[in-house]
Amino acid sequence: MNTLLRLSIAVGALVLAPTMPLTAAQTPEDKGLWIAEEADKRDLGWNDSEVKLNMILRNSHGDSSVRDLRIRSLEVPDRKIGDKSVTIFDKPRDIKGTAFLSHTKIFDPDDQWLYLPALKRVKRISSANKSGPFVGSEFAYEDLVSQEVERYGYKWLRDEACGDLECYVVERTPVYEHSGYTKQIVWMDKTDFQARKLEFYDRKDSLLKTLMLTDYRRYLDTYWRAHTLEMTNHQTGKSTTLTFSDYRFQVGLAEKNFRKNRLKRAK
Repeated sequence: MNTLLRLSIAVGALVLAPTMPLTAAQTPEDKGLWIAEEADKRDLGWNDSEVKLNMILRNSHGDSSVRDLRIRSLEVPDRKIGDKSVTIFDKPRDIKGTAFLSHTKIFDPDDQWLYLPALKRVKRISSANKSGPFVGSEFAYEDLVSQEVERYGYKWLRDEACGDLECYVVERTPVYEHSGYTKQIVWMDKTDFQARKLEFYDRKDSLLKTLMLTDYRRYLDTYWRAHTLEMTNHQTGKSTTLTFSDYRFQVGLAEKNFRKNRLKRAK
């Protein structure tokens, strides 16, 4: 699955996938993995993309601050590696030019760097600090990498209604040892295999955050992207809303656009 984006966590589809009934020969783990793989394969082939975002951060008192940013993403066909993305902040003025680069790994720690204009230096994000908040938002650094199938173990829990849709409810357990989560619960619709809701459980196995994904739209007649993501932290009362606009696909991005030494010049 995808970064912040794919924090659209978008997993696109055109056709109705066959229902896979649970049988004695098929375990809940088998079905959970099948659902994840079905979602993933429907989002292959988009190559690269750019999108604008508006980020609204709210504290427990309802006070808010707004940031404008852009995300560029590069699909990496090799399933042993994972996708790449760079996030660039445009507003407000005090964080303009801040840039975040992420190279997703499957079993090894992700490579992530943050460029801070005020310090004029690129800072590597420690593999043990991926659960920390990204620039004050309710999204953690580990939420911003592409959601590759192999990064988790899976277990189908049940089927149930999710709004006007029917969803598979799947538990996924991070394989990465430094994850800030013990598990995540995903509501995946049965029609287009889009993530509609995620619950994140902290290291004490308590519900930490809930992510709602809405306003899905299809691009290139194939790839679905959610345009509104609402992350709510149940333990602090804070929330972050991401609103996506002006998606563009296959704009000619390449590996050279996702190198650490280009972060200081990211525009």
